[in-house]
Amino acid sequence: MDATNQQFDEVAALCREIFSKKLTDYGASWRILRPESVTDQIFIKANRIRSLEMKRESRVEEGIFPEFIGIVNYGIIGLIQLKLGYADCVDITAEEALSLYDGFLQQAKALMNAKNHDYDEAWRSMRISSYTDLILMKIYRIKEIESNQGKTLISEGIDANYLDMINYAIFGLIKLHFGEERA
Repeated sequence: MDATNQQFDEVAALCREIFSKKLTDYGASWRILRPESVTDQIFIKANRIRSLEMKRESRVEEGIFPEFIGIVNYGIIGLIQLKLGYADCVDITAEEALSLYDGFLQQAKALMNAKNHDYDEAWRSMRISSYTDLILMKIYRIKEIESNQGKTLISEGIDANYLDMINYAIFGLIKLHFGEERA
């Protein structure tokens, strides 16, 4: 499990670096996104991954790896938006955004470690395409929960689904970054 934690940290650092650079370029402009818009942004990224997996050809330079980074970062944005609510303007500094980012990333890592303990790192035997499908399934679950004004009878909430999507995307990044599976 030490290797997994080290790999998680390495790919998470890549995600954070992109997030931080975009904060420098755009500020926390994503603060205006309503929850449904965040869900749709993640859907666009996951759907593109699935499309590239099926077509095995990309006509835009970016491949699957940056899309998984986008899912991690939008998943964390979603968690921030759930915590703070959306705003009508940029209302937090880059430093505040990064602090929130780091807290939710640690929450995702703690969840990964708990599940890895119980499931014996079963994700390592899965295909990247399965992570894509699971992320898409979680998106459809979130859309259903959003349509029901956030109410569930027995299921986990939107936040739990965001955390799972972050971890599935991290797993995809680990496999791609460390050459454990080709996309």
